[in-house]
Amino acid sequence: MEITNDIRYVGVNDHKIDLFESQYAVPHGMAYNSYVIVDEKTAVMDTVDRRFTQEWLDNIEKVLGDRKPDYLIIQHMEPDHSANIKVFMDKYPEATIVSSAVAFNMMKNFYGDNYTDRRIISKEGETLSLGRHILHFVAAPMVHWPEVMITYDETDKVLFSADAFGKFGANDTPDDNWADEARRYYIGIVGKYGEQVQALLAKAGGLDIQIICSTHGPVLKENLGYYIGLTNTWSSYAVEDEGVVICYTSVYGHTREAALLLQKKLQEKGCPAVPIYDLARDDMHKAISEAFRYGRIILATTTYNMGIFPPMETFINNLKERSFQKRKVGIIENGTWAPKAKKIITDMLSDCKDITFCQNNVTLKSAMNAQSDAQLDALADEIMQ
Repeated sequence: MEITNDIRYVGVNDHKIDLFESQYAVPHGMAYNSYVIVDEKTAVMDTVDRRFTQEWLDNIEKVLGDRKPDYLIIQHMEPDHSANIKVFMDKYPEATIVSSAVAFNMMKNFYGDNYTDRRIISKEGETLSLGRHILHFVAAPMVHWPEVMITYDETDKVLFSADAFGKFGANDTPDDNWADEARRYYIGIVGKYGEQVQALLAKAGGLDIQIICSTHGPVLKENLGYYIGLTNTWSSYAVEDEGVVICYTSVYGHTREAALLLQKKLQEKGCPAVPIYDLARDDMHKAISEAFRYGRIILATTTYNMGIFPPMETFINNLKERSFQKRKVGIIENGTWAPKAKKIITDMLSDCKDITFCQNNVTLKSAMNAQSDAQLDALADEIMQ
């Protein structure tokens, strides 16, 4: 695929993977992106997952023909992008590898060699000339590993962004909603590091970017303000859309009944969106991303072994691990003889920044009744304010 006159796509699509990083469901597969810049000198940007070694090498040869690559630029050391370093460097013994100092330390650990005789250590603000193309290196530590750098081609105004602006899904699947899969990807994988992403966006703001080439997902060429704006929203933990997300667990169905009834009440009051997730059955990582999408969330669960039902505990811990903040939280608790869920949830979220807890929460003692129905009305009114 031609990206510009001199830049070609040589990545691969993975339709056999079921869980990315062994935890994120990817029903539409995954893309491992790599690029070649063809100039007086040629540079390959990143490698791909080890299961696609030969396909990737074949793609490079189709682009370069009899030419040999001069540089391999490694922006990120996760194995889905670095797994073929050794294969590449063995195949092309005259090539030089370009990466950050921290990346070369990781390279030694992963692959047994840090190429001291065939390397350039890239530093913030340094450049590499390929001839017509001048590459600028920008440090991006903790987006989302400490060694990450991104590369800006000033000639074609292309940002090679490593994992930034990535998404789940193979590139040859039917068009889907970029925002949904990019949000789930960002919140799940990068969400903890909003401060670092904000720092990177500030650096990128000084560049004239016309194309974004991530290591996952499609090449972005149009409406870049939309993609950059969403990434800014996610990394600043701002509210993306108005609505209330309801996340619940239910053992015998009574807490579920309350959650569904609250959903109905909120819809009747004109709430623009009320998505609801059963944390024991639905995609938890989708629910996590929705918790960051909307500004208000209802957590409904049962007291269980003097704690809370395990999927809810896992869910809240996932929110905390991703720096959950700036949200309004309402609680529905259920406990036949000693309901404790409200206190446990409040305590778990107490160290999150800028969390506002609703005062009109709901306590069920087994099943719904007139009193708990009135409490749901009060909670609906408060969460809508």
